[in-house]
Amino acid sequence: YCSRSGPPTQPWLEPDVNDFVRELKDAGTSGVVISPIGFISDHMEVAFDLDTEARETCDEIGLPMERAGTAGTAPAFVEGLVDLVLERIATEEGQDPPRVAVGSMEASWDVCPVACCVNLRTPDKPAACGQDWVEPTPAPAA
Repeated sequence: YCSRSGPPTQPWLEPDVNDFVRELKDAGTSGVVISPIGFISDHMEVAFDLDTEARETCDEIGLPMERAGTAGTAPAFVEGLVDLVLERIATEEGQDPPRVAVGSMEASWDVCPVACCVNLRTPDKPAACGQDWVEPTPAPAA
């Protein structure tokens, strides 16, 4: 439910949030919380797409809506980013820094492995690719 990531030829992800909240209302949903999970801070795309357009759609159809905030400049979030940068610098300098994680999951990799994410549009091409992934050579025309 967010804009494309990549060149203008890359289609936007679907469904559109405005279409989806209409579907939710039609299905009997009594209210929604919309969260800009792909963004770490509020900016014009979040403000327009969610705070303006989605809010107008929800008001129009009578669906109560709240918009969750982004991490933005929350101290714990910023401190975590600093820790990650320092960890990556140490790794690049040949050190083996401790991999700190919060919660029950272990720390993840520094670079996504090849085909770590499923591409729902084109299953034979990763949605996010690791550093070793190479665009396949197209088959010769018959």
